[in-house]
Amino acid sequence: MTTPHEKSAPALLLMVAGAKGAIASTVAVAAAELRHDAPHVLSSLTTTAAMPLDDGPVRLHIAGWDTADGTLADAVRRHGVVPAATWAPHGDFLAGIALRTPPAADAPLAEQVAAIVRDMQDFMALDPQAQPVWVNLLPAACDIAPGTAMESVEDLLRLPPPVMPDLAYTLAALEVGLPIVNFTPNTIELPPICRDARRRGIPLAGRDGKTGQTYFKVVLASALKARALYVDGWYSLNILGNSDGRNLMDPERACGKLNNKTRLLDEILGYPVGERYDTPTHKVHIDYYPPRGDAKEAWDVIDFTGIFGLPMSLRLNLQGRDSILAAPMVIDLARWAAALKAAGIGGPVPDLGFFFKKPVGESPPLTFQAQLAALERLAAAIRDAH
Repeated sequence: MTTPHEKSAPALLLMVAGAKGAIASTVAVAAAELRHDAPHVLSSLTTTAAMPLDDGPVRLHIAGWDTADGTLADAVRRHGVVPAATWAPHGDFLAGIALRTPPAADAPLAEQVAAIVRDMQDFMALDPQAQPVWVNLLPAACDIAPGTAMESVEDLLRLPPPVMPDLAYTLAALEVGLPIVNFTPNTIELPPICRDARRRGIPLAGRDGKTGQTYFKVVLASALKARALYVDGWYSLNILGNSDGRNLMDPERACGKLNNKTRLLDEILGYPVGERYDTPTHKVHIDYYPPRGDAKEAWDVIDFTGIFGLPMSLRLNLQGRDSILAAPMVIDLARWAAALKAAGIGGPVPDLGFFFKKPVGESPPLTFQAQLAALERLAAAIRDAH
C-alpha cells in the first residue's frame, strides 16, 4: 500500500530492457526495500551524498521488458542473488511490476520502435508524476548495429532486421524523450543517436557498467601512475557462473566487454613517447564456472618496476557479488540521468565515466582522481541550472 508520504515524495520510473535478469531483478528488490527501510538502500548509493541529488527521487518504480518465462519473483528466486528472507516479504510489490514481452526481432525496426514507444507511454501513465529513465540491461550482443555511415535516425529506422536488440529501445527512448542509461557493453551510442540526444536535450550515459574488477583496476592503475611506477604487465582472470558468464562464452558477444577491459589500461597508463604501455602484456580472460553463480571471483597479477628498473609485483583477489555491486550503480545512474534531464543537459555525458568501462562522449575522465572530480563538476552544473 502507498502511504500519503510516499505519494508526495518524488518518484523515479526505471523502464528496464532485460527486466528479469540478475541485475534488474535485484534492482526491483531494492525498489521494494526503499518503501520499507529506505536507509538500508540509500546507504549504498553514491548519489545519497552527492549534491544536488540528495533531495532526488526516493520512491522507485520499475517497469520493463523481458523474454524469459515466469514471474519476476521466479526470476529473483532463480538467480539466487538476494536471500529469500529479504525478497519474499516484497512478493506483492514484485507481482505488481508492469512487464511486457519485447516486439518480435524479425519485425521491421520502425515497427519495433513504435511498439516500444506505446509500452513506454503506458508505463509513464501509471505514475505521470514520476521521472522516467530508460535503462539498458540486455545481455551482451554481437555488434550488428551499423557504423558511422548512417547519417540520421531516419536512416537507422530503415535498417532491415536483424539489428542489435538494444537499438529499437534506444530509438524509442529518443522519440519519447527519456534519459538513456546504457549499462551494457553494446554500442548503442551511434553518431546519429548522439546527435539526436544532444539536439533534444536527452542525457545519454554509458557504456558498460564498471562494477567490480575493473573499478579496482582503475583505482590501482591511477595510483601506480601517480607514483610513477611503470606497469610492465597486468593479467586478469574472471570466473562467474551467472547468465552473464554463460553469455560471454560466445567470443562474438564477449569481444566488446574484453576490449573495454583491455583498452582501459592503455588509456590510463599513457606514458611519454618511447615509454608506451606494452599492450600485449595486458591479458583478460573470462571463464564461465557454474558453481559460483552470481558470486564471481577476479584475480589480478600486476608486474611493475620502480627506480633502477627493479621489479615488483602486486596480487589482488576480489570475491564479489556481481548484481549486488551493479544494482546500486544502476539506481545511481538513473538518478543522475533524471537530474541531468531536468537541468537541460543532453547528449553523451563523459563526466559519468566513474561508472563505466568505456564512457561515451568527448574526452572522458580516465584516472580515478579525474573521474571523482568530474562528478563534482557535473553536480555543480546541475545545481547551477536550477
